[in-house]
Amino acid sequence: MVTKIYAFLSIILLGILLFTYSLQLGPLPPVGSFFHPTSGFWANAETEQAAGEISLQSNELNEPVEVYFDERQVPHIFAQNDYDLYYTQGYITARDRLFQMELQIRAAGGFLAEWLGDEMIEYDKNQRRLGMLYGAEKAMEEIGSDPVISNAINAYADGVNAYIQTLNYKNYPVEYKILDVKPEEWKPINTALLLKYMTQMLAARSEDVRTSNTMAHLGEDFVNRFLSSRPELMDPIVPEGSEWNFEPMAVQSPDELHQPSFTDQIELWQPHPFNGSNNWVVDGSKTQGGYPILSNDMHLNMSMPSIWYEVQLHTPDQNAYGVSLQGTPTIIVGFNDHIAWGSTNTGADVMDWYEITFQDEDRTHYLHDGEWLPTTERIEVIQSKSGHAVQDTILFTHHGPVYETREETPISQTIQQDHALKWIGHEPSNELLTFYKLNRGENYEDFKEAFKTYKAPAQNMNYAGTDGNIAIQTGGKFPLKWEFQGRTVSDGSDSRYDWNEYIPYDHNPFSLNPDRGYLSAANQYPVDENYPYYLGESFAPFERGRRINDRLAEVGNITVEDFSDLLMDSYSYHAERALPPMLAALNNQQLDETETNLIDKLNGWDYLNKGELVAPTVFREWWRELYSAIWSNKFDSDIPMRTPERDVTVDLLVSNPQSSWFDNPETDQTEEFNDLVYPAFQQAVQNLKERFGVEPDEWMWGHYNNTNLNHLGQIPGMGVYDLFTDGSNESVNAVWGSHGPSWRMVVELDPNGVRGYGVYPGGQSGNPGSKSYDAFVESWTTGELFELNFLPEIPSDSENYPLVIRFGDS
Repeated sequence: MVTKIYAFLSIILLGILLFTYSLQLGPLPPVGSFFHPTSGFWANAETEQAAGEISLQSNELNEPVEVYFDERQVPHIFAQNDYDLYYTQGYITARDRLFQMELQIRAAGGFLAEWLGDEMIEYDKNQRRLGMLYGAEKAMEEIGSDPVISNAINAYADGVNAYIQTLNYKNYPVEYKILDVKPEEWKPINTALLLKYMTQMLAARSEDVRTSNTMAHLGEDFVNRFLSSRPELMDPIVPEGSEWNFEPMAVQSPDELHQPSFTDQIELWQPHPFNGSNNWVVDGSKTQGGYPILSNDMHLNMSMPSIWYEVQLHTPDQNAYGVSLQGTPTIIVGFNDHIAWGSTNTGADVMDWYEITFQDEDRTHYLHDGEWLPTTERIEVIQSKSGHAVQDTILFTHHGPVYETREETPISQTIQQDHALKWIGHEPSNELLTFYKLNRGENYEDFKEAFKTYKAPAQNMNYAGTDGNIAIQTGGKFPLKWEFQGRTVSDGSDSRYDWNEYIPYDHNPFSLNPDRGYLSAANQYPVDENYPYYLGESFAPFERGRRINDRLAEVGNITVEDFSDLLMDSYSYHAERALPPMLAALNNQQLDETETNLIDKLNGWDYLNKGELVAPTVFREWWRELYSAIWSNKFDSDIPMRTPERDVTVDLLVSNPQSSWFDNPETDQTEEFNDLVYPAFQQAVQNLKERFGVEPDEWMWGHYNNTNLNHLGQIPGMGVYDLFTDGSNESVNAVWGSHGPSWRMVVELDPNGVRGYGVYPGGQSGNPGSKSYDAFVESWTTGELFELNFLPEIPSDSENYPLVIRFGDS
């Protein structure tokens, strides 16, 4: 134990130095206080977990609350009413994850410069210009009209602040000491801001600018064929051929569309392209136990500590278990005594950019349907740790905020076009009401009802219940668009491009109890081409969704173990389709000994992305070079442009290897697919030699996959590094770098007692000096699922729980 303590302290010291010098945060914390032997960073090393029984007094609680921490440090909160429940949830979550909570809020709202200095000012400007804080304020307006959710977030804030009041410098989380800052009061709007941050992570992927540039450069036919087409093997979320029991709303496309021009002046922020998820569910006809089983794994950035926090919430009218977001009351994904629910991202187009024409250099009016409408202003002041303050004056149109602000966009012409943003994240919303209802749901009707008010980020939520039903429901608010509306930058002066109406909730994609006995979602197209509304086109490639459905279709007598295996499935549908024609194209090439041995490995590969194999590494690097050879010479690298997805590209090389699109316009000869394959292979081999050494046996996929769980504040030494993993972004086990399954869950909906299993990459504690910081990482890497300790009532054997905290009146 002493060795571990010294190792931890050494890492912290290294982290301080590296973090300070690499990010230039300014002066170190005050040396005297930071290195103080009892109150400095030494105080954060936990030699033992907190244990025993602790009684805490509170004037704010209505009735006593008991919290039981099990051996994995998961809190089980037993309260008698909502206020006390969410107060305690806020307190306990802050106890384990306070720094994470505050850092997320600062990143969401554009307040990082206050902690990190002038280098974060541009980031903060971007967040304000995208309207993050504005959107949170609009959400609070709607939450304010709902006494149930207002009570919940106010109670949660009270609990967080009660914990903060117990702190002094000695027991600040170590990151506060490194940054020489202290925790700030937690405000109810922080919860709304965190939920808008999740909307940004999952529903702020805009292709408008890139598609406009691509269309201007390569033409509309290219965009239609390679960017707007569905891949050949796309298997939609709602089973193909499903009938819709509603009369669709009419929508008329303009006779003439706005012709996009090159646009490069918007400093676009994009969420990570691998953000997504899998979920699936089978009914009792396919399970050994005769009842539904549900699974979910959410693909997000995997950090230390984890984005999720495991918890049980119990009151007389609910008993829910699952994971929460630090900063929000309720359980976001999980189960209760009657139902289970899991989430995947929908990916529909709910973010449109508009060209705005201003009347003059004052930019007080903009053109819309032949009239000059007034703009409004919002002044954002960004404070820096250096003492420097920057003002941004953001203009608003009826579409939304104009990205180019007064301070940084001088007007040099009488008429000037800028860009306004219409985004679902600016809508007044109350997403917590949905999760509040799900936590208490008892049947399919409750599940369906919970999403009626849900707006963003749109999710494909699967359902299973002890009532025997299974379902998938797309929850979210979608603008009613004509086909391809918002695909490119829109004309802000033409009302035909406005969001005038929204698709009714009852018209959203859904499926209940399909004949085939299973449903799944993996971020692919939600519906087939018979669905009457346009939702966009930036959906995930087909591979994960089809692989899941293939597996579910062929198996019966399903058990939890079968679902656990499927969660770790590393099969590459992409390689199955792309590799054979790539190998066939090498038939006439003279290969050296190393190349021949590598081709032998590829010929014998079963398309599983297993960590100990070399073949997936060679294939991935080869594909990367081949994809570049096909497309990079067609695009202008100085302008943001949109390239085809990999599955669309594979469709091209399989169906038409002589296509003119394989020609390199920068050479004198005319290339076909076969001409590109061997040079790409040679370059891939050279790349791998330079990266891993000349011995191919060292090129194992587990190293190439490069899985690191970085500290969420990017502080060196506080992450978990060089994990040796299976999977890939096209596999069901979608581990790719630092992105992947952030929470794996399987739930059996046995009417005699619901059982849950789960794991996430991390641990309950946010303290790098705690053994609970990374306690689940090895289990997550190997695919082990913990049986979740779902308590029906206050445990009678409290002595078996390492820590019990009792909150009572003073």
